[in-house]
Amino acid sequence: MAGRRCVFLMYHEIELPGRPLCQSAAGYLRYILPLETFRSQMAWMKESGWRGLAVGEALRYPAEPSVCITFDDGCETDLIAAAPALREFGFNATFYLTAGFLGTTGYLNASQARDLDAQGFEIGCHSMTHPYLSDLPEPELKREVVDAKLQIEQMVGHPIEHFSCPGGRYDQRTLQMARQAGFATVANSQFYANSSSTSPYELGRVAMLRDLTIEEFSATCQGRGLWKKRLQHQVRRSAQRALGNRAYNRLRAVLLGDHRR
Repeated sequence: MAGRRCVFLMYHEIELPGRPLCQSAAGYLRYILPLETFRSQMAWMKESGWRGLAVGEALRYPAEPSVCITFDDGCETDLIAAAPALREFGFNATFYLTAGFLGTTGYLNASQARDLDAQGFEIGCHSMTHPYLSDLPEPELKREVVDAKLQIEQMVGHPIEHFSCPGGRYDQRTLQMARQAGFATVANSQFYANSSSTSPYELGRVAMLRDLTIEEFSATCQGRGLWKKRLQHQVRRSAQRALGNRAYNRLRAVLLGDHRR
């Protein structure tokens, strides 16, 4: 089992014709896949004999070709678009919900989140309000990790085990807080495939971008070329550390033409 690797895929909102997105900024849009693009990726997996797993299943690192499918934020399209496609192709997934977003425009409400859970999909936590956790003082970090977990658990009626870091930003305090809260795993957004030797509190994930071709998707599932993405990621992280998260994001917004409405 030690040699088996599994790439964890990170999705966000699914774009549907005529439906406004939760956000309109360019930096957000690049992570949003039209439904037909998502379906084409799932179809490729099915036709190629791959399995789509939730985090809890993926951590067993099965011998069959598999990827872990995850969604961040808790957008309403998790239920009305992604879930039907996943069921059609026979795949599972983990949906990381942002507790404080639930019930707001474009996001799941409590009833819809319970519906997603009842369909057999795995529910995880993506913080309370989606801040960069490494920027927070201890009381706020506790609210984002511990209180968010409790709120989602009360909503779905059972414990949840998996946490993902907003923006992939975290520090050792974040991981310690997650352990204390009772999370079994923490996922980030670093570009590497996971294996049994990967710490469950530092699970890498690969963001699925809007312009990804099906050939690039196939390579990603197989873990090919991730070193290039990892190198680019390291350059960005170095800039973030040098500038700080807020200054880096302001610069990034200017470069991407991000003007939030």
